[in-house]
Amino acid sequence: MTRDLYLDDLEPGQVYGSGETTVTEADIVGFARSFDPQPFHLDAEEAASTFFGGLAASGWHTAALTMRLLVGSEMRLAGGIIGAGMDELRWPKPLRPGDTIRLESEVIEVRPSRSRPSQGLAKVRTTTLNQHGEPVQVLVANLLVVRRPGG
Repeated sequence: MTRDLYLDDLEPGQVYGSGETTVTEADIVGFARSFDPQPFHLDAEEAASTFFGGLAASGWHTAALTMRLLVGSEMRLAGGIIGAGMDELRWPKPLRPGDTIRLESEVIEVRPSRSRPSQGLAKVRTTTLNQHGEPVQVLVANLLVVRRPGG
């Protein structure tokens, strides 16, 4: 059974994995219809003549899928995954229909709060990888993490 992780449990260099999810053409088009209705996200035929050379998921769809995988990942933070901001968000390669993605989350930095001793910040790089091990998203986020009670 996975236990909740507190700020006190985190150290730079730790890497946490996740499960996988596969994205379908219907998933990509459905998300795009609601949130990013551009031709390269909506229609495979039209997308063929664009920069992407085929249907590609919106970066925001990739980000949403990443969040879903992160919530169920090995990096189960006590109090939940609470973002305090991002230092970096990149989409180096498009997410395509049929791609299966997973996460690798690496702790980069851990800083206890001086003003709020019950919490701190963890800087975490989460790389979303496709089935070929190629990054489709890189996110460096600052997460608010609670400290162990009584610690």
